[in-house]
Amino acid sequence: MDELKAKYSNEESQFIAMDGMDVHYNDVGNPLDSLPIVLIHGTGSSLHTFDVWTEELKGNRRIIRMDIPAFGLTGTMPERDYSIKNYVTFIQHFLDKIGVQKCILAGNSLGGQIAWNFTAEYPNRVQSLILIDAAGYPIDSKSIPIAFLFARLPVVNKMLSFITPKFMARSSVENVYADKSKVTDELANRYFELTLRAGNRQALVDRLTGNEDFSTLSKIKNIKQPTLILWGENDLLIPVSNAYNFQKDLSNDTLVIMKNVGHVPMEESPKESLAILKNFIGMD
Repeated sequence: MDELKAKYSNEESQFIAMDGMDVHYNDVGNPLDSLPIVLIHGTGSSLHTFDVWTEELKGNRRIIRMDIPAFGLTGTMPERDYSIKNYVTFIQHFLDKIGVQKCILAGNSLGGQIAWNFTAEYPNRVQSLILIDAAGYPIDSKSIPIAFLFARLPVVNKMLSFITPKFMARSSVENVYADKSKVTDELANRYFELTLRAGNRQALVDRLTGNEDFSTLSKIKNIKQPTLILWGENDLLIPVSNAYNFQKDLSNDTLVIMKNVGHVPMEESPKESLAILKNFIGMD
């Protein structure tokens, strides 16, 4: 943990004790910004996936991002309950703890699913919503990262908690990129090394072998906040058909599909995706 902290935290990193965890987060930018932008990453990732967005936005806006439980430097939930309901409670407690009453809320993949569920549960706390290749609807994946596949296999997933080949991390990152050449050694190593934090590999197994709950899907139609649906056209994990599901069910949405981009637009094509975000929130 000391080695990981030394490498993957910096002068902007903070740690806050809550719900039995030591949560790693960044809170940077304009302290007078009364409507911060809160960024939530996806499965197997970390707050670093929003590095470029944060660097570009923090000159004018307050930007908050965290390693959600099970991933990054935050580590595991004590009770090992990685349901969406529990993640929504985590976001509520986190925002309460740092004194944020209302925000612009953005999330990628699992983070997007947490974001829209939080918005449906606490509508007065979200000004607008950004869904980036968000989860939530049933998924007919065209390709799944190998680490996700192994985490769901009985017996194999028990081994995954102790033995994690480095190639698996790189292959999994390449799987969610449209342009594999953008997956650098530094990027692949970050994903790999952060999975080695004590408990993270078992937490990934716990998360991916849990029962998916679609009971909250009906709440999407109740979301009235302006919502940007941002999607990579070449997302093989959560195909673009799911973007159209959000568009159909949300009453106040803007859909933008990025060509030649995969599952993580803010990481694979950060400048282009950021321009779309800035236009949506009126920063151009």
